[in-house]
Amino acid sequence: MRERASSRILVIDQNHRLLLFRFAYKNGALAGKDWWATPGGALEGNETYAEAAQRELFEETGIVSIVSDTHVAERDFVLQLPDGEHVLAKERFFVVRVSDQSLSKAHWTDEEKQVMRDSKWWALEELLTTTEVVFPEDIPAILNLVDVVGNERHMADRPGVDQVVRAGGDA
Repeated sequence: MRERASSRILVIDQNHRLLLFRFAYKNGALAGKDWWATPGGALEGNETYAEAAQRELFEETGIVSIVSDTHVAERDFVLQLPDGEHVLAKERFFVVRVSDQSLSKAHWTDEEKQVMRDSKWWALEELLTTTEVVFPEDIPAILNLVDVVGNERHMADRPGVDQVVRAGGDA
């Protein structure tokens, strides 16, 4: 099975809310699927995970920010792509804090324009109680890796977190 390395960005606003996009597929192997997920995407060329996070952040949100080389969580799982291919997804999560919630669609790809239907800033309480599909399913556990004063900690700094973070399902 082919590996697909990707970066996900936890974009957190001044009110400690997380930006998620709603993906809704009308065609192809994922037709009828609908879920919320963080901005992010696959690495291109020789990019590092942090470089991909920075590029994806700009492409999907219009936000220009330096992304730290240190990720706060990671997960590996089998993912079905829109064309039906199943890959071993290797995701790394990075944190970006913003004071402005302005977003831009100016750099979206044609596919993103077709499937990214909405955006929302979610409070942790909303994530814990929603009945909507949110990926990764354990995003509240991942958010616990980011404390309220803004100190991100790599998962290696939190004993036992690796097992919690890796417990997520499909995305």
